[in-house]
Amino acid sequence: MHDLELWGGVECTVNRTGAGYLDQSALSGHDRRDDDLDLFAGLGLTAIRYPVLWERVSPDAAVAPDWRWSDARLARLRSLGMRPIVGLVHHGSGPRHTDLLDDGFAPGLGEHARQVAERYPWVEEWTPVNEPLTTARFAALYGHWYPHATDEGAFWRALLNQIDGTRAAMRAIRRVNPAARLIQTDDLGRTYATTRLGEQAAFNNLRRWASWDLLFGRVVPQHALWQRIARHGLGDRLRAIADDPCPPDVIGVNHYLTSDRFLDHRLQRYAVETHGGTDRLAYADTEAVRVLDPAPAGLGGAMREAWQRYRVPLAMTEIHNGCTREEQLRWAAEAWDTAVTLRGEGIDVRAVTAWSLLGSHGWNNLLTRPPTGPDAYEPGVFDVSSGTPRPTALAALWRGLPGGAPRHPVTADEGWWRRPQRLIYPPLLRPAGTRPADADANADPAPVLLICGASGMLGRAFARACALRGIRYALTGRGTLDLRDGAGIGGVLDRLRPWAVVNATGWVAVDGDEIEAAETDEAACHAVNATGVIALAAACAARGIGCLGLSSDLVFDGGLDRPYVESDTPRPLGAYGRSKAAMEAGCAAQPGSLVIRTAAVFSAFDARSFAVAAAGTLARGQPFAAAHDHDVSPGFAPDLVDTALDLLIDGMTGICHVPGGEGMSWAAFAVRIAHACGLDPRLVRPVAGAALGWRAPRPRAVTLASDRIALPGSLDTALARFAGDRRQQCAGARAA
Repeated sequence: MHDLELWGGVECTVNRTGAGYLDQSALSGHDRRDDDLDLFAGLGLTAIRYPVLWERVSPDAAVAPDWRWSDARLARLRSLGMRPIVGLVHHGSGPRHTDLLDDGFAPGLGEHARQVAERYPWVEEWTPVNEPLTTARFAALYGHWYPHATDEGAFWRALLNQIDGTRAAMRAIRRVNPAARLIQTDDLGRTYATTRLGEQAAFNNLRRWASWDLLFGRVVPQHALWQRIARHGLGDRLRAIADDPCPPDVIGVNHYLTSDRFLDHRLQRYAVETHGGTDRLAYADTEAVRVLDPAPAGLGGAMREAWQRYRVPLAMTEIHNGCTREEQLRWAAEAWDTAVTLRGEGIDVRAVTAWSLLGSHGWNNLLTRPPTGPDAYEPGVFDVSSGTPRPTALAALWRGLPGGAPRHPVTADEGWWRRPQRLIYPPLLRPAGTRPADADANADPAPVLLICGASGMLGRAFARACALRGIRYALTGRGTLDLRDGAGIGGVLDRLRPWAVVNATGWVAVDGDEIEAAETDEAACHAVNATGVIALAAACAARGIGCLGLSSDLVFDGGLDRPYVESDTPRPLGAYGRSKAAMEAGCAAQPGSLVIRTAAVFSAFDARSFAVAAAGTLARGQPFAAAHDHDVSPGFAPDLVDTALDLLIDGMTGICHVPGGEGMSWAAFAVRIAHACGLDPRLVRPVAGAALGWRAPRPRAVTLASDRIALPGSLDTALARFAGDRRQQCAGARAA
């Protein structure tokens, strides 16, 4: 059996809607960065799924093809030793003069393939059409993509046009290079259902094979789909395909955590966005992993079914999980391990593909409109949210998987799809064998994330996030690790052996009374916020442990007329800001140290936060005074924590800004809080900051932006979550 290869792929979809084209290569910036290919080669990829897309090369039939971009990129791939698996249409419908329902689509794609093959005769692996079945569903059955048809006849016609396009392409390619191999991809999942919907599930489970069955020449009159397709006037097309098939050399299985579906006629059990159905049946359609217990067979099950059906080599051609970083790592590691297991069973799995190398844009709305907002971009192996690719923890994982390198500690725990919280709807119990006992049950436990600050809001927020994300952690207070005891820090680290440390402790009293105020006891503030934190960072660096510290917008003086970014020089006005600036400078000298600057952090679980004070005062019907002449970037604690954990897992170092997405005055922030919580915004009293009795000098306007990372979610979304958390707290207090 061949060695298991590591492939890669860039999300390169060029799909069309009524509003025009969306080009993932343009959205990621890959079309403008030549050196991306060197980053990919550094992962150790043996092959890469790469676009020479019809829409990009020949967008206008009256104009000669433009090969400049493809010439440069394929030549570079060849010099780097990465085999290109060339794609010609990726969720697309071709240039403007054609579409998936046009009789000219297949011959046009065949002609494009001929030109590509003649230009690059050395290319041996091809995917002329990516996911033809999925594309036909989205474009001609559900109406999401061009030409926006919504009937079954159009769906089958769109599918056959893509199959004929693949056949025409491979004929043209093989005239140039008889050794050319077809690697045919499609999304493969299984549909489960309640008994009442068993017939619909059975049809879905037959239809999922349609593109491969067609290419193998299996859709003949005896095939269960023949009559259903032929009744739309497509019988002659089916005969022509069956008489001249184009069997794939490799089946490319694309399986996501959303691929396995569950259909339930009991609509009331499910969120309204899951409701759908056919002309005859209404049902909820949701992820099977969210309902079935035990969970569906997933990726391994899909691969085994494909092998049993076709008995040709398989590849996992898209491995990507749009989730938090540790879940992305767990999914990738599980996919690789699954491939190894399958090969041990005698199944010919050739490769695992690190998909979405540069992430993806707009899949949260199925590419139906331009991607905007914080949820529109999903990082991949590299994060391009800042405009420059930054390797995430996935890069090190993928690079190390073929050689069995040590994995990040967070991969030792199960992904969300294997934990009890995966079940968000009433579970449907089904018979299944019990899971084997954990072979590593007697092994040393995986290292934990050490969180310092058990008594603080942020420490507890980090602990809550870790519990939700399945990250092992230890939450400690001053009794376990006291940053004022520099000599004892190393001993605690040696005893607990964490993989990283989050320091969520600190002197937080910028103002306060005479005892607590930073301005009146700067030495004590500096000892906690700077000296102790630097000692912790140094002890972590000496042991190769990552260390995360938190800083503040108060390191700046507000003199700039634009948002502050990470490279701007700190110029603190007060004692608190000076302590944080000193901490930043000291930690900068320590390898593995990450410092996150944030501002106006708020949470429903922090009684001392501005947001809680404002909401509480307004809820009592009392006026609330807030400064109208000082600007900040409010940051929601859960968003801050999730972003910080992703960066820590990635091994990010230096300084990063993680504020909210907007800058505004404190008074404007109070008004937004009032609206979110259903309170009277007229009770907010804008006043000058000088009237609030602040002891510490403060900058007039400091808003934070970032040159290094994408900012977390929108403030409106954060405030809605804050209001929901607050309502839950109030309800809990009443119940108690």
